[in-house]
Amino acid sequence: MTRLTRADLDSLPAYVPGRSLADLTRELGIAEAIKLASNEVPYGPLPGVVEAVTETMLQSHRYPDMGVVALRDALAARYGVAADRIVTGCGSVALAEILVKATCLPGDEMVYSWRSFEAYPIISAGVGATSVRVPNTADHGHDLPAMADAITDATRLVIVCNPNNPTGTAVRKAELDRFLAEVPSDVLVVLDEAYRELVTDPDVPDAIDTYADRPNVVVLRTMSKAWGLAGLRMGYLVAQPEVAAAFRKVLTPFSTSMVAQAAALAALQQEDEVKRRCALVVAERARVTEALRKLTVDVPESQANFVWLPLGDKAAPFGAICEGRGVIVRPFPPDGVRVTIGTAEENDAFLAAAETALDQLA
Repeated sequence: MTRLTRADLDSLPAYVPGRSLADLTRELGIAEAIKLASNEVPYGPLPGVVEAVTETMLQSHRYPDMGVVALRDALAARYGVAADRIVTGCGSVALAEILVKATCLPGDEMVYSWRSFEAYPIISAGVGATSVRVPNTADHGHDLPAMADAITDATRLVIVCNPNNPTGTAVRKAELDRFLAEVPSDVLVVLDEAYRELVTDPDVPDAIDTYADRPNVVVLRTMSKAWGLAGLRMGYLVAQPEVAAAFRKVLTPFSTSMVAQAAALAALQQEDEVKRRCALVVAERARVTEALRKLTVDVPESQANFVWLPLGDKAAPFGAICEGRGVIVRPFPPDGVRVTIGTAEENDAFLAAAETALDQLA
């Protein structure tokens, strides 16, 4: 049979989303399972978002504003940057794909920490670039000196996920300053800050405030997490104007939908509510972390809306036992398990499942 697709894609892992609630509920024959696998915030849409989306649907037979003018202006005002430095897209992962497309040709190198966001190797392979994975440190964070050493003449792009998904660890300003000083000026550094709104460590810098004026730095953000728009897919980046203009050339036309634009504009009016919800998540994050450590799990300090259980080869069976008790978590065999922070009741259910799983696996 004649092959119609690239042979190298056979070795490429598929992106694995959090398991379906409906599937597990049906399998277990229970009223409702709990999903703590996809890093969603559990409190529903922000006030005004449903109304904005409903009204916008009346115009859904029209194309959206391809320039995303109103939303870019609102984001520019919020962050104090020029609107021509902002690019929006269908979630931050889609924008990361655009960044790789705009910087890498086949054979070029993309450097990132591992384990980190599972989409990085997929988007790298999508353009035929070479992934250079730098192992995490013993405390589950980025090894920035090793990442700097991994940069070669073939390196075109470096991604720093801060806080890191799935481990939750964060890079502080002093070490990031040293790293950026070592990166050559012709290598683009992407600071992926999907979880920025959940950061409480004052030494972890806001990259838009601190680094976005550097010519070779791009800051990547999403509204899927703290802003509650995961189902509508809205991400954005901040870069220098000429760099942003190059990204727009390879951006899929109309990739920021009319509904996503309207929802994002409505959500941006709810900053106080976002802060309130983030505070709830942070408080539960601390409680869950403390409880897991009492169960003798070496949970690193998280700055995101999830915690990391470095269970190694026990990751998959731990996840299976939790699912058997109606709680969906996200194993990353053979490294660990990521668990999203949910409501207090959801977290209690997870902790009970975790205690059972750890007893069985001891």
